[in-house]
Formats: sequence, C-alpha cells, structure tokens
Amino acid sequence: MFELFQYDFMRNALLAATAISIFSPLLGVFLVLRRQSLMSDTLSHVSLAGVAFGVLLSWNPTITTLITVVIAAVFLEYLRTIYHNYMEIATAILMSAGLAIALLILNSSKGATSVSLEQYLFGSIITISLSQVIMLFVLAAVVLLGFILFLRPLYVMTFDEDTAFVDGLPVRWISIAFNIVTGIAIALMIPAAGALLVSAIMVLPASIAMRLGKSFKAVLFISVIVSFIGLNAGLIASYYMDAPASAAITLIFIVLFLVTSSLKRLIRG
Repeated sequence: MFELFQYDFMRNALLAATAISIFSPLLGVFLVLRRQSLMSDTLSHVSLAGVAFGVLLSWNPTITTLITVVIAAVFLEYLRTIYHNYMEIATAILMSAGLAIALLILNSSKGATSVSLEQYLFGSIITISLSQVIMLFVLAAVVLLGFILFLRPLYVMTFDEDTAFVDGLPVRWISIAFNIVTGIAIALMIPAAGALLVSAIMVLPASIAMRLGKSFKAVLFISVIVSFIGLNAGLIASYYMDAPASAAITLIFIVLFLVTSSLKRLIRG
C-alpha cells in the first residue's frame, strides 16, 4: 500500500494534489455561485493558445500560458459587462477563438508541436516537478490569504452585485482580480489536470459541497475536504490501476457527486 511513497514522482504528485485541493475548490465555489462554471472551461481551452505561443516563440509554455490566460481572464470580465444576460455567448466565442488560434499555430509549427501537447490536453500529474509543486503551494497560500482578507466583499458581490456596488465596494476590480487569480490557478493546474479536465476538478468538489453544506463557510470547508479526498484517492487509484491520473480523479468526483445527490434525495424522501 505504502510502496508508492518510495518514489519521488509520486510524492511530488501527492503534494501537488494537496496544494490543488486547497485553492481549486475555493475558487470553484465562487465560480458556481456566480454562474461562471464555464469560465474555468473557457480559460483552460484558451491556455492551449498559450502553449502554442510557447512552442512558436521557443519560450517556456508555462510563462506564455500564464500571460495568455490572464489576458483572457480580464477580457472575459469585459465581455461579462457587455453580454450580462448572455454570458455563455462570450465564453463560447473566447473558447472557440483559443482553440482555433492554438490549432493554427501548432499546425504551422509542425515538428515541434508533438512536444507534450497530450500532456497539456489530458494532464500528467505524475510528471510534476518540485518547482511546480512549490508554485502550487505559493498559489494556495495567496488564495487562502485573499479569502481571509476579502471573504465578506466576495460574499456580498457574489450574491448581490448591486448591493456591493452601493456599499462602495470596488466590484469591477474585485471581479477582475478574481478572474486573474482563477486564470493563474488554471494555468498552473494545466500540466497536472489537463486542459480538458481542469474544469471538472474545479467545479465538481464545489458542486458536491453545495449538496452537503448548510452554510456558506461549511460549503467552503467541505469543498476543500472533498477535493483533498478525490484528488488523492484518484491519484492512488491511478497508480495501482495504471490509468491516467486526471481521468481517475474526475471519475471519482463524478461518483461522489452521484452518491451525494442520491443520498440527498433519499433523505428528503
């Protein structure tokens, strides 16, 4: 059972999963409550354009992905002000644009494209380096500190943006800052979770916690616990089953969601 702890790559992977379980569900809860669940999916797809720019310019893909996703996150806030009642249009446009740009650039780069595109699409948490683990923990610390300092403004803004504006809160700047932090989180999670599955890892723990929690703070706490259990259980299961880690993690979250939803209905019945 404990043989997997003998390997450096598994220890790094478990540490990365622990770091992700701290910040990812916290951001996910607010994405769900703000009805911006698709934003994580959109930014993860746009991140592929960042990877493509990295290949084209021969830069570190992580740097170009961070830059691209942060710009996209700010642009999403701008689109939200224009298409306030039709946000799904804006996210669909940006998602399609990101994928189209990525395909065009990667196609023109030819030989260099096969470099690790599959890793960015599906993720490979077992290849996470110690430096990437450190960045994930730094991000976790920043997100935790941000939530401690700005929990009430975020709470008010999430449930009633007009009231937050009347109270004098810098709604637009807080929203932009939240989008940027979410974009950075997604960019750093891409190598571990993959562009196609990072959205599920952010949103599903939050969805499960909302089925179980009876208060806002309880939902935040439960989402972190669920994320920690799901990420580490999926990682361990993938090791013994020789299966892709991100797929195993996602399926465990889906099973947990179905189980909690079924139990909730039985209790109500």
